[in-house]
Amino acid sequence: MVVLSITATAQEEKVDMTIINKIIAEGTNNSKVMDIAFHFTDVSGPRLTNSPGYNRAADYAVQQLKQWGVDKAGMEAWGDFGKGWQLKKSYIAMTAPYYRSIIAYPKTWTQSTKGLQKAEVVVINVKDSTELAQYKGKLAGKIVIVNRVDEYKHTFKPDANRHTEADLKTMAEYKPQPAPAGGRPNNPQAGRFAGMQRLNTLIKQLITEEGAAAYLTTSPASHDGTVFVQGPAGSRVEFTNGKPSMLEIAVGYEDFKTINRLVMQGTPVSMELDVQSEFTGTDTKGYNVIGEIKGTDPKLKDEVVMLGAHLDSWQGSTGATDNAAGSAVMMEVMRIFKALNLQPRRTIRIALWSGEEQGLLGSRGWISNHVGNRETKETKPEQSKISAYYNIDNGTGKIRGVYLEGNEAVQPIFGKWLEPFGSMGASTLTLRNTGGTDHISFNELGIPGFQFIQDEIEYNTRTHHTTMDSYDHLIADDLKQMAIIVASFVYNTAQRDEKLPRKEMPKPVVR
Repeated sequence: MVVLSITATAQEEKVDMTIINKIIAEGTNNSKVMDIAFHFTDVSGPRLTNSPGYNRAADYAVQQLKQWGVDKAGMEAWGDFGKGWQLKKSYIAMTAPYYRSIIAYPKTWTQSTKGLQKAEVVVINVKDSTELAQYKGKLAGKIVIVNRVDEYKHTFKPDANRHTEADLKTMAEYKPQPAPAGGRPNNPQAGRFAGMQRLNTLIKQLITEEGAAAYLTTSPASHDGTVFVQGPAGSRVEFTNGKPSMLEIAVGYEDFKTINRLVMQGTPVSMELDVQSEFTGTDTKGYNVIGEIKGTDPKLKDEVVMLGAHLDSWQGSTGATDNAAGSAVMMEVMRIFKALNLQPRRTIRIALWSGEEQGLLGSRGWISNHVGNRETKETKPEQSKISAYYNIDNGTGKIRGVYLEGNEAVQPIFGKWLEPFGSMGASTLTLRNTGGTDHISFNELGIPGFQFIQDEIEYNTRTHHTTMDSYDHLIADDLKQMAIIVASFVYNTAQRDEKLPRKEMPKPVVR
């Protein structure tokens, strides 16, 4: 009976190919997606939440939405975030035993050096917390690193990849597995990781209390000139309230290991630092960009189809693939709707979120204000009015299909909607969940939220949270394809007689 029901749903699903072809033509021939991305990246700069760069990008987005005729375009506060932060100067170099410019970048919400500082490097070499006492009284004014015994491992895989047919076939064939009886099994690796985290916390605490000049960190991922750089270890709330972390700097792996080896082999190393940063603004509220295209059907216009992406980024570059790409695509979808003068039955709402990088804060704040409580699952009237939420946040790679988040009932519907895009490479549906981005905020309150399957390109090797995440790593044709498919999904959702099928509401969170 389930198979017959699904087949019937697929046969009954209506797709207006006249409109879809218009969307394809507009998104292909008149696209503005790269111009939008240019303004979000090169023009706005890094977009750490509440920083001047974020505000520049958000102001631009609001201005464009208004120019296109989008209703209610503006900034909407979602809750308390804290102060913004921006880097104003960064000079970091090794000066002894010889001069060497260092590939390095300060982490967010860290303090300045108050001018040029010269200091020796001390390497902390411990196996557990009991050995930390030997460094007390020895770190004041020093530059500190923690000894790394790992070695660089060459890889012979390309930096950039697209999903193969085998990859997509595996996704399509995925079957959800029941949760193991008796709760989660014991995970020794997780225990070891937790122990390392506790040791790292104690090391950072000691370095801070001692008054070290700086704390240098790295990871094997930060190689060949690419540095992965985010925020410092510790509480975001403490930092964004204007109390900076000590100066913590992410360093290129090769430079870090050079310094590490020299000191461990008995060669003194000295460095120079001149880092200037500042907390920005006085308004500590976090803001999302919101805009609407009003529905036209008297019975359905109060229902909503949402599309979104996070506009904020980290500070190492201009956040092109994470996530100016997704934000530019969603803006382009709204432009396509207005350029074609489409008249959706349901209201279309765009949301560009802030605070995503600190834990989906902007979308969760919006959900709390409009939809309900993510822990108790108590809902507000708007929860029943939102048909679906579509999200882009996996880089510049074109869409290959959709993660269904276990929602089997939408599988035949989306299958029908993807049929026009098989020649564009998008045909895969998987029941898999995918995490780490804003569609989760909607699924937590029972609203169908979806992230699209995208080609990875170099997202995890070169651009995600790195100093390389710039405009030049965007692929124009892929962004155009993404905007066309998202616009079609949004339009089809807005035109259906019924809202999209929903999964069962998740259970309340027990603390």
